[in-house]
Amino acid sequence: MRLNMAWKSWISNECGKHLLLLLWLAVNVWLFWKTFILYYSGPQYYYLHRMLGLGLCISRASASVLNLNCSLVLLPVCRTLLAFLRGSQKVASRKARRLLDKSKTFHAACGVTVCIFSVVHVAAHMVNILNFSARYSEDFPSLNVAHYKGEDPRLIIFTTVPGVTGILMVLILFLMFTASSYSIRVSNYDIFWYTHNLFIVFYILLLLHVAGGALKYQSNVEAHRPGCFSPNKTLQVRRLKPEPLPESHLERSHEDFLKPQPHVEDNFGNVCKEEPHFKSHFPETWLWVSGPLCLYCAERLYRYFRNSRPVTIVSVTSLPCDVIEVRMVKKDFKARPGQYIVLQCPSISTFESHPFTLTVCPTEKRTTFGVHLRVLGDWTKQFKELLLSKSTPDSEILPIVQQRRYPTLYIDGPFGSPSEEVFNYEVSLCVAGGIGVTPFASVLHTLLDEWRHFKLRRLYLIWVCREIQSFYWFADLLCALHQKLWQENRPDYLNIKLYLSRTDGIQNLIGDRYRALNSRLIIGRPRWKLLFEEISKCNRQKNVGVFCCGPKKISKTLHKLSNSTSSSGTTFEYNKESFS
Repeated sequence: MRLNMAWKSWISNECGKHLLLLLWLAVNVWLFWKTFILYYSGPQYYYLHRMLGLGLCISRASASVLNLNCSLVLLPVCRTLLAFLRGSQKVASRKARRLLDKSKTFHAACGVTVCIFSVVHVAAHMVNILNFSARYSEDFPSLNVAHYKGEDPRLIIFTTVPGVTGILMVLILFLMFTASSYSIRVSNYDIFWYTHNLFIVFYILLLLHVAGGALKYQSNVEAHRPGCFSPNKTLQVRRLKPEPLPESHLERSHEDFLKPQPHVEDNFGNVCKEEPHFKSHFPETWLWVSGPLCLYCAERLYRYFRNSRPVTIVSVTSLPCDVIEVRMVKKDFKARPGQYIVLQCPSISTFESHPFTLTVCPTEKRTTFGVHLRVLGDWTKQFKELLLSKSTPDSEILPIVQQRRYPTLYIDGPFGSPSEEVFNYEVSLCVAGGIGVTPFASVLHTLLDEWRHFKLRRLYLIWVCREIQSFYWFADLLCALHQKLWQENRPDYLNIKLYLSRTDGIQNLIGDRYRALNSRLIIGRPRWKLLFEEISKCNRQKNVGVFCCGPKKISKTLHKLSNSTSSSGTTFEYNKESFS
C-alpha cells in the first residue's frame, strides 16, 4: 500500500515533465533520422550525395534539429503568454499549469541542444567544404560551390554568405553559452544579460545563413532519373540489365561516380530525356522560426507599450539584514498573489533589469503594491543608495521610513510563478529560506483581506532564517493574520513554524507585540521527514501542494520527500519557485 502511494506521488510530480521530455526527444530523433534518410537515399539528392557523402546527410539532419529547437527556445521566454496560460482556468488545468513551471528548464535544454548540434552541423559542413573542393564536378557545374577543383576551402568559407554568417553565429553561441554558466550569472549578471541579448543578432544571421542556397537538389527527377547518362551520349545505348559492379570499382574516383555511365540503363528502367537541372532549396528555417519569432516580437512590443509609463514610488522602508521594502502605485495595474515583476531603473542602467516577487498586491481596497529586495549585488546596492539617504545605526534595529525625491522606475509585468497555485489546493505547505519568504508574503496579505473565497482550507508556513532579525520583515503581518483567524474561530487555518538556524542566545522576538510568534519560534533546523509525516496524518487522502523558495539543499530535500512520502494516503505535489 505504501509503495502504491509512493508511486502515486512520484507520478503526480514527475510523470508529466518526463512525458514531455520524452516527446521532445522523440521529435528530435525522428527529425534527425527522417532528414538523414531523405538526403542519403532521396533520388533528388543522388548527385549531391555522390559528391559530399555522409557529410551532406549529417549536416542536413542536424539542421532539422536546429530548426526545431531554435523555434522552441523562444516560447519559454514569452512571459506574458505564460502568465495568461497560468491565470486562465479554462486554458490549462492545474497539472498543465505546473508544467509551465518547467519553462526555464525547457529553455535551457533547447539552448544546450542548439549548441551541441551546432557543433555537429559545423563539423559536417567542414567535411562538405573539403569535398566541394576536392570533388569538383565538371559535368554538373551548377552543383558546385567551389569555383574550380582544388580551391582553398578557407576561401569558400570567407567568400560565401553561409560561411561568413556561420562563423558569426558560432561566435555568438559561444559567448551566450559560456556567459550562461552559474558562476558568471552570480558573479557578474551584466555579462550574462548583455551576451544573452545577442540572440537578436543570432536570428538575423540565421535567416541570412539559410538564404545562401549552397546545397542544391535535382528538380527534374522524372525526366532525368538518377544515374542516367546525358541524352547526347545515348545514340549507341543498348538496353542491358545492370551488371554487378566489379571489385575494381572501389578504386574509382568520386568524379567517375558523377559521370554518366555508358551502355548501362538507369535503375528505373528508363532512358534519360534531358540533362539534370539543379535548384537551391527554399529556406525551411523561415517556416520554423518565423512564427515563434513574430510571437516573441509582438509580446515584447506589447510589454514595451504597457510599461512605458513609470511607477510612482509611495514609500521606501529600510529593514534589518540589509533589506528594503518599496511601495509603489500605478494606474490600472493588476496582479495576483505569488506573481513577480521586473524592475528597471534608468539611473542605474539603461537596459539592465531584475525580477522581484510582489509581497503586496493591489486589491479593490488597496491600490499600492510592493516588493522586498535584499541588497546583494551591484545593482541592488546602487538602487538602495538612490532610494535611501545614508542610514543610521538605529536602522538595523527599528525600521525607518524615508521621504525624499525618488528616481524614475519602470516595471514589467506581472508574470506568473508557481506560488500562484497556493490557493488552488485545500492544503498547502509553503517553505521559505530567508528572503525566499517573499512569494508567500503576498499570499498572507491576501488572506488578511479575505480568506473565505478560496479553495485553500489549511496553510502551513515553514520559515527558516539565520538571523532572528530577519523575522521582523513580516512579523507584524504574521501576527495580524494570526489574530484575525483566532477572532473568526479558525485558529487551525494557519500553522506557522519559525526556525532559527543560528543563535546567539536570543531565543525570542523582541517585544510583547510578537508574543504569538514567540511560541512558534524553534531553534535549529527543521526535521523535514517528521514534518511531512505529521502533515500526512492531519490531512489524510488529500493532495497537499508543496511550495519552496529557498536554498537548493532545502529544495532537493522537499522534492525527494514529496515523491517518497506515502503514509495516510496523502499525495504531495511539489512546486519549485523559479523566475522564468
